[in-house]
Amino acid sequence: MEKAIKELRVSELRALDNEEMVVEGYAATFENVTDLGWCKEVIDKNAFNNCNMQDCVFKYNHNDNCLILARTRNQSLQLIVDDRGLKIRANLIDTTNNKDIYKMIKAGLLDKMSFAFTVAKQEWDYTTDTRRILEIDRLFDVSVVDIPAYDSTEIYARNKEEYQEEKEKYLRAKSERKRLELKLNLLSL
Repeated sequence: MEKAIKELRVSELRALDNEEMVVEGYAATFENVTDLGWCKEVIDKNAFNNCNMQDCVFKYNHNDNCLILARTRNQSLQLIVDDRGLKIRANLIDTTNNKDIYKMIKAGLLDKMSFAFTVAKQEWDYTTDTRRILEIDRLFDVSVVDIPAYDSTEIYARNKEEYQEEKEKYLRAKSERKRLELKLNLLSL
């Protein structure tokens, strides 16, 4: 299984006006084409059906060196799969770090989300260079982010190489099929 980090623009990530520090947003949305530069990617509407989302944490920039913002284990983080995607609702506790993050979300400085996961099942369309994620195995974290994580993560460089090898095999097989079809057509004349 591969581990991937997905970056999605989230205009709905917002701080709710009340005494608690509550933020909501979508860490993933379904059926939207995301251009990763070397390929496109789509999250299938059923991708989270069998996903292990136990003990998922809410982070800033997927950073393991910062304190976590919320967690499913203590119910400060809720993950809801709806028709649009993976919705999050986090109730941030009163810490300096959380206050800063909350204020940045409220001011619109932070308005994007990301999620870290492993893929259980995927399909490739080599004609359009599009990967469809059909099933996500495990969700590790959801993160509010300021700079897209996948622009610099190493995992995509490895995936790009694997993808290019698979595409070359696919194109060779497709070319061989056409060659055989032409031979058959000539023999049948």
